[in-house]
Amino acid sequence: MAPCGGCGTCCCCGERESRTPEELTILGETHEEDEEILPRKDYESLDYDRCINDPYLEVLETISHKRARRYEAVRWVMVFAIGVCTGLVGLFVDYFVRLFSQFKYRVVQSSVEDCTEKGCLALSLLELLGFNLIFVFIATLFVLIQPVAAGSGIPEIKCYLNGVKVPGVVRLRTLVCKALGVLFSVSGGLFVGKEGPMIHSGAVVGAGLPQFQSITFQKIRFNFPYFRSDRDKRDFVSAGAAAGVAAAFGAPIGGTLFSLEEGSSFWNQGLTWKVLFCSMSATFTLNFFRSGIQFSSWGSFQLPGLLNFGEFKCSDSDKKCHLWTAVDLAFFIIMGVVGGLLGATFNCLNKRLAKYRMRNVHPKPKLVRVFEGLLVSLVTTVIVFVASMVLGECRKLSPPTHWNNNTLSLQVSSSEEVNSSIKTFFCPNNTYNDMATLFFNPQESAILQLFHQDGTFSPVTLCFFCCMYFFLSCWTYGISVPSGLFVPSLLCGASFGRLVANLLKSYLGLTHIYSGTFALIGAAAFLGGVVRMTISLTVILIESTNEISYGLPIMITLMVAKWTGDFFNKGIYDIHVALRGVPLLEWEAEEETDKLRASDIMEPNLTYVYPHTRIQSLVSILRTTAHHAFPVVTENRGNEKEFMKGNQLISNNIKFKKASILTRAGEQRKRSQSMKSYPSSELRNMCDDRIAAEEHEEKEDMLQQMLERRYTPYPNLYPDQSPSEEWTMEERFRPLTFHGLILRSQLVTLLVRGVCYSENQSSASQPRLSHSEMLEDYPRYPDIHDVNLTLLNPRMIVDVSPYMNPCPFTVSPNTHASQVFNLFRTMGLRHLPVVNAVGEIVGIITRHNLTHEFLQARLRQHYMTS
Repeated sequence: MAPCGGCGTCCCCGERESRTPEELTILGETHEEDEEILPRKDYESLDYDRCINDPYLEVLETISHKRARRYEAVRWVMVFAIGVCTGLVGLFVDYFVRLFSQFKYRVVQSSVEDCTEKGCLALSLLELLGFNLIFVFIATLFVLIQPVAAGSGIPEIKCYLNGVKVPGVVRLRTLVCKALGVLFSVSGGLFVGKEGPMIHSGAVVGAGLPQFQSITFQKIRFNFPYFRSDRDKRDFVSAGAAAGVAAAFGAPIGGTLFSLEEGSSFWNQGLTWKVLFCSMSATFTLNFFRSGIQFSSWGSFQLPGLLNFGEFKCSDSDKKCHLWTAVDLAFFIIMGVVGGLLGATFNCLNKRLAKYRMRNVHPKPKLVRVFEGLLVSLVTTVIVFVASMVLGECRKLSPPTHWNNNTLSLQVSSSEEVNSSIKTFFCPNNTYNDMATLFFNPQESAILQLFHQDGTFSPVTLCFFCCMYFFLSCWTYGISVPSGLFVPSLLCGASFGRLVANLLKSYLGLTHIYSGTFALIGAAAFLGGVVRMTISLTVILIESTNEISYGLPIMITLMVAKWTGDFFNKGIYDIHVALRGVPLLEWEAEEETDKLRASDIMEPNLTYVYPHTRIQSLVSILRTTAHHAFPVVTENRGNEKEFMKGNQLISNNIKFKKASILTRAGEQRKRSQSMKSYPSSELRNMCDDRIAAEEHEEKEDMLQQMLERRYTPYPNLYPDQSPSEEWTMEERFRPLTFHGLILRSQLVTLLVRGVCYSENQSSASQPRLSHSEMLEDYPRYPDIHDVNLTLLNPRMIVDVSPYMNPCPFTVSPNTHASQVFNLFRTMGLRHLPVVNAVGEIVGIITRHNLTHEFLQARLRQHYMTS
């Protein structure tokens, strides 16, 4: 961003372009050049680091080996329960989706057969519209009750596992609205799937079940003192998300890899075993009940997941058929490129739709969201019905001996059951309507048709089906209904792959290629181009097909699709995470960030507490700031003179040059000079002419006030002193010896429970809280604004030293930014103090300081100052 030149006649040359990302974040604006939404600062981070304070150490001293083994056994029981409950949630959704869909299609099919002869097809269309509109309307109502239940929930769970607390994402109400909502949205004929919401549902089960409490039922509380930390909750959410994938696709190993690849920033061997065990529990629970309910074959385990791809096997009559050959790999690579391009186009269109909804739909009354869902349902229903009636071709049924019954129903279905999914709408006897066969069936049946149908689908049907699923699923994903994207993407890609197979057979004479393989590779290519998953998606598709020989072509196709799509934009889930402004941390920082040090990205303006602080000071801090942690410090101005000898500062027999030691005052002075020296970073970078509109003046005033408030040091925390406007920079940013960190929740707990002592007493008289008492209100601690503190004497003193974390992770001011990033992300930190060589805290680093946008802004400033 270049600074303004001559002001001439323009009122502001690049007024908006000159603002820093921080200013744009405060104003809620975006970059004009790429229209990217900057990460917001109001998202709270999760704290995966253990607080090793005195109450925690007391618990460790009392824990025997037998009690530790019992604790681990309880953890395994919880993991098993999460898997079982996730499988039962999937069973509930699948059962009622089948029940409602079969009833709807049975009524509509009967009406179509009658009205084909009587000429009243408009009545059949109205019946179908009635079913779909009612179901979609109910689905939108559940989202109005709990807005976070909209969509697939995968972006939100990805944020949670990355360390960001998304409000309401793992609540019991969210689970109920998600499960019931996706039930009606899928039954309502929308181009959505139930597999994505299953991942969200499993994560909610994992978060809530081990807690034995819910905010929805506040009066029901159990004395269950285990797993009362973000660390334990994160592990169970990882297991629940993996169980959701396993239940959706019958892929326990793929679910484990999904949780590892897409979410968790911290992993260990013990967690891997637990997540895999949870995934297995979910898969076999769902398999057991589905097999028993559908086939009355309890204990046979014939249906491993909600979505089954069937068995890929050449027809016995075609001796020259092979699932795939080495020559086919060239076609698979080309399909991967096309799938990546289609996926990038899909993501681009959906991103623009999402931004349009954020500007024009979400700010309006909630009823507008309901109307949008009904409009999508109306358009989808009309297109499906009219296309089946007008564009569908009547094709001859294949002889029953040519059908591979094993492939279509996992070796448990008869030829009559296979033929029941064939739709003969508007066609004479012994023929079927290929368009209606795809549209007027549950989506799982349509996938099986594309993968295993021995009969052919016309190119017109496949092209239209692919295009409709591409555009309508793009339009649907983002409306106010629970919706998954896996199945629509698979259907769109499978029709594309089937079309490629038909063209190769017709024009290149490759009559012995297996169409089902090309349909599978097309599905993988498009799905990979949309979601950009590689390892987990490869394993999920291999487990779903139960064919290990597909490993190489699927992996190559997904890699090519990802590389092609990444050239244009990010995956669909990353796009929606960015649209929410969530400060998500990627796997690793860019190499150029090594030009920055911790001192370049830290926040030097600290709000701190002393080990012994009066209640009135603590209340003032908590009520006037939004920080979630505070350094515990003591001033060392009196000790500085004792250590000063000439031009060196001596501490612990280690000599440091005084000029090389970074101080908060020096850092703040340097940044203040930088703000004045470079117009592109000034708080108000505008030309001397007046602003054209008054609203710009109001926005600028607001920006000025917020930025000035941000860089104003917090007053001295001694209760008997007040800040002075005549303080120098050194007085405002005096040297502070760092002793530890204490969380906002811990301070509120101490105040609520009256942990304090009077001036004429020693700190030993202060009441002590146990570790379980400190965590009793987890995860929803009282808000300081709602706490009644009238019974506490404001002059009383709180000793916070027993409850602070005395040994948090810290970094030196000279640590490279990439090292800071890796430490912060891999250890799941929430706050990272920056401590200089003599133990003085000079700043603090939070998640916001490590986002891509913030680091890029600091790099631009670094280039201008160097």
